[in-house]
Amino acid sequence: MRRRALPHPQLSLLIAGSWLLLNSTLDPGHLLLAAGLGLAIPWLIEPLWPDTLRLSAPGTLLRLAGRVLVDIVLSNIEVARRILGPEAAIHPRFVRYPLTLQNPWGIVTLAGIITTTPGTVTADIAPDRSSLLIHAFNTDDEAALIASIRERYEKPLERIFPC
Repeated sequence: MRRRALPHPQLSLLIAGSWLLLNSTLDPGHLLLAAGLGLAIPWLIEPLWPDTLRLSAPGTLLRLAGRVLVDIVLSNIEVARRILGPEAAIHPRFVRYPLTLQNPWGIVTLAGIITTTPGTVTADIAPDRSSLLIHAFNTDDEAALIASIRERYEKPLERIFPC
């Protein structure tokens, strides 16, 4: 594998610019150090960099983003209502969610969506990527939770992140 001299130019600019902003100076020494860091760090981490991310279905991506934002707001309201209500009305549990999604980017995105939605947290991804372990703040019906996640998030992610 042949390595490029400047594998990630945007990252190089970000690193150099961040260095200069953090030091609040344009002294020649700091300019040289910023340029050196901006060139060296991306070059050194190039072998660790993941494959290029390829997205499909931009319309589906926008609809999913809107759905997630609405779900975050509604889940905040529901969690607040449950917390302020009687404790006996809360039914937490761990749920093993079987994945049909195979793309690693899609799996991580699904785990992130679940975690950022109040009331659920992704606790673990199976080593073979076959399932997620989810902690649900309140659920009586494990099958309904799984069906909801599959329809609302996983199916759109399968279109956005094809294998």
